[in-house]
Amino acid sequence: MGASECLVFRAKTKSAWLSGQGLGGMIRKLLMYSLSLLGALLAGCASVSGGQRAAYDYYQIGDVTAATPGRMQPGLMLVGGGEWPQEAFRWFFGRAGHGHIVVLRASMQNQNQREMYRRIGGVTSVRTLVFHSREAAFDPEVLAVIESADGIFIGGGDQARYLRFWQDTPVQAAINRHVAAGKPLGGTSAGLAVQGRHVYGALDGGSLTSAQALADARTPAMTLVSDFLRLEPLYSSGILTDTHFNERQRQARLMTMLAHLAERDGTAPLLGLGVDEETALCIDAAGQGRLYSRTGGYAWLFRPGAFTLEAGQALQAQDWQVTGIGTQSRVNARTWQVENPAFESKASIHAGQLQFAPAVPLKP
Repeated sequence: MGASECLVFRAKTKSAWLSGQGLGGMIRKLLMYSLSLLGALLAGCASVSGGQRAAYDYYQIGDVTAATPGRMQPGLMLVGGGEWPQEAFRWFFGRAGHGHIVVLRASMQNQNQREMYRRIGGVTSVRTLVFHSREAAFDPEVLAVIESADGIFIGGGDQARYLRFWQDTPVQAAINRHVAAGKPLGGTSAGLAVQGRHVYGALDGGSLTSAQALADARTPAMTLVSDFLRLEPLYSSGILTDTHFNERQRQARLMTMLAHLAERDGTAPLLGLGVDEETALCIDAAGQGRLYSRTGGYAWLFRPGAFTLEAGQALQAQDWQVTGIGTQSRVNARTWQVENPAFESKASIHAGQLQFAPAVPLKP
């Protein structure tokens, strides 16, 4: 396809292409794929699937058949949401050998792939899978696309959809295999929220605020899921991630979620990691992390301390260690020791009020 771009197909069933074995089956698949592609092109790069909602949409741009130019390396890119820090994405594309990126989404269309291929550049192709149901996570053609990725990027949106569509499916297993094989993975907003060992699932259909968490530390909206993805070194460190962090004042929310997890198992490793908007923490194969930001944002590292959880009341917390990771910092993501931190403080919550001593750069 070169640099042209379109919606190649919308798939209704578990196999978007005809099934078949041997040469005849391969020919039938190629024929049907060619016809579907031609139809999409003639329709102005849009294929409508009648009255039935498609299980997923598939888009592509670039040469999906070309060899990967460089060598793939492990890496994780954790983007807090908002506008992308392009330097972080260039790092990510380099880890993917400047090859083939697969974007996974559960809403919107192909906006991410256009940004990657046309605006940032440095990749051979970008393909996008937009999931509309759990059924798509069992489709062999979907799995083939994911398995062929040099780098996987999980887009923003609603992490509850990722949990509902992918948990305990072949897609979940394929993402874990991708990272275990030494290939990079990144995500923004909801795509960052699912990268930790622990995930705020937003499974009640809303988005819990710090004010709600402070009003009732045991609110039913505190939906936490563990062991969704196994991405090292985040998994073994017991990381719970949070997004849009300073902009949406999610410090008290993260602390309350961490207290719930610590209450479940006080002996397991547990850390909170919030990332500001337009900011990305990139972690290489050696566990060395570096922050990129368009706006001077931070990654916030929370180490739980003493706390009390009671229904109908705010979390009571005393002297939790908080470390700011800035663009001049370096972090060992295996020990989470930070060299040249942007700030260090203690966080406490008393009578529903969050306080930092010394003060930290909060946004109003």
